[in-house]
Amino acid sequence: MAIRKIREIGDPVLTKKCKEVTEITPRVQELIDDMFETLYEADGVGLAAPQVGILKRIVVIDVTGEDPILLINPKLMETSGEQEGYEGCLSVPGKSGKVTRPNYAKVMAYDENMNAFELEGTELLARAICHELDHLDGQLYVERVKGPLVDTTELMEEEEE
Repeated sequence: MAIRKIREIGDPVLTKKCKEVTEITPRVQELIDDMFETLYEADGVGLAAPQVGILKRIVVIDVTGEDPILLINPKLMETSGEQEGYEGCLSVPGKSGKVTRPNYAKVMAYDENMNAFELEGTELLARAICHELDHLDGQLYVERVKGPLVDTTELMEEEEE
């Protein structure tokens, strides 16, 4: 396993649509393992393959730090409700912006054995699912921000007050 370099805003790979995974090869398994390691090292909530330079439809998410989720070829099946909040991204370091997302999301995906499953999430998990699936289609959250991007340290200082 290895920690991979996270691509940052301006890198053209982040604007490209990803290809579906057709089989789990040793290289794909290594990518998945590396993505989890990279996610935890960066103290993130989610990471999509294009963020490490690979145009595959693979997402890893862990909203608690103890509940890793792997989504291969995820498809958003249903959303409902609405939540607005500050969102950040490992590919847009030090910045965050206010984004409106569904409060509920249901996704169909495949696991590491290419078995189909459904995952439902609310609040932070719903936000993370939608955010990471956007990456697979070449979109960054900054395209959805209402108002200006803010420095993350300013946001933390506001929360402490």
